[in-house]
Amino acid sequence: MGQYISGFSKLSKAEKIRWLEKNYFHNNTEYNKILESYWNPDKKRQQLHDEFIENTLSNFYMPFAVAPNFLINGKFYTVPMVIEESSVVAAAGNAAKFWAKRGGFNTQIISTKKTGQVHFTYRGDKKVLFDFFEKIKPKLLDSVVQFSERMQQRGGGVTAVELVDKTALIENYYQLDCAFETADAMGANFINSCLEQFAQTLKAEAEKEGPLDSLEVVMSILSNYIPDCLAQAEVRCKISELGFDGMDGTEFAEKFVLAVTIAQREVSRAVTHNKGVMNGIDAVVLATGNDFRAVEAGVHAYAARTGKYTGLTQARIDGDEFVFTLEIPLALGTVGGLTALHPLVKVALTILENPDARQLMQITAAVGLAQNFAAVRSLITTGIQKGHMKMHLTNILNQLNATEEEKTIAKAHFGRCKISHKAVHEFIQSLRK
Repeated sequence: MGQYISGFSKLSKAEKIRWLEKNYFHNNTEYNKILESYWNPDKKRQQLHDEFIENTLSNFYMPFAVAPNFLINGKFYTVPMVIEESSVVAAAGNAAKFWAKRGGFNTQIISTKKTGQVHFTYRGDKKVLFDFFEKIKPKLLDSVVQFSERMQQRGGGVTAVELVDKTALIENYYQLDCAFETADAMGANFINSCLEQFAQTLKAEAEKEGPLDSLEVVMSILSNYIPDCLAQAEVRCKISELGFDGMDGTEFAEKFVLAVTIAQREVSRAVTHNKGVMNGIDAVVLATGNDFRAVEAGVHAYAARTGKYTGLTQARIDGDEFVFTLEIPLALGTVGGLTALHPLVKVALTILENPDARQLMQITAAVGLAQNFAAVRSLITTGIQKGHMKMHLTNILNQLNATEEEKTIAKAHFGRCKISHKAVHEFIQSLRK
């Protein structure tokens, strides 16, 4: 039965585990052993991991893989991916190989603007507020020089601060809407530091003005909605080069375009369609030490920017060519945060030949497009389960504690037969009899 505890964070790691053993493991020390078995034998490295977050007990491992053969803007990349789902890396590599023979991925950065807001209320005259803002705007910008000086040296900084009337949404509600360039950093700490300083300066200056004493700051925070921080990826080839699994190029292209159009119009399909894009995006974002939760939130908001949630990719037939594109918001960094701390992130960025943030955005967009191409191609030809279950077979065999000999026999058998958990279970049982 669950227990309330005060001061849990002050306990040592061993004390935390003993508390769990007593209250949740029912004094079964097997769980303690599992937690301890995932500790890094290098104590210094384990301490580094322990200090990433709070109340650390152990490490939760995820597979670190690579997908080779990504030809992006004429250069080959081998892309690191961190993900637990079977068939994702294989699909990415397969699509990369397919497109490498057809010109590869063409990518570009459309824009890199990030934003944040100071949210506040004001119950007075609007004209007085807007006149006041224009008067103090230079002071607002001067107040963040302490934060922006180094960022400006790297080519970033605050690019705009505007007062926005939001009273149509909520009574007396206004924003300072602020734009930033963060160079090779994701920039969350820089943006939030600037916004909090803007809020302090705004409030302090308002208190000096009698008519503005009703101004109250609610909060200051960056936005993960970044519709102006965009990367684009595209592949194209002659329709005659598209034949696959018995389909000629024309049939394949027409069916593919229809499948993507369905994701544009039908929300229940769009969500799963976009999940396929994010299989690739998230895996690269994780491997490079970036914030996949922020990326996910921004991407899905972007997919609904018109008021209706739609698929992220576009496909069309352009004369005798098939064209497939992805435009996606990505706030990524290659300096700061985990990029400077996690040893495997350093490995990942080295494999990518140490890209800057703009290059990483383009690589990541290309992987998202490749992942979606692989998924849609499977859906309109063999079906998604054939390849997925083939990759999932090893997981099922491990769940059944199959021996190496049993795995070899089972893989040969299911190379000819349909795979399901029940079928694999029954086959292993028959071997053991």
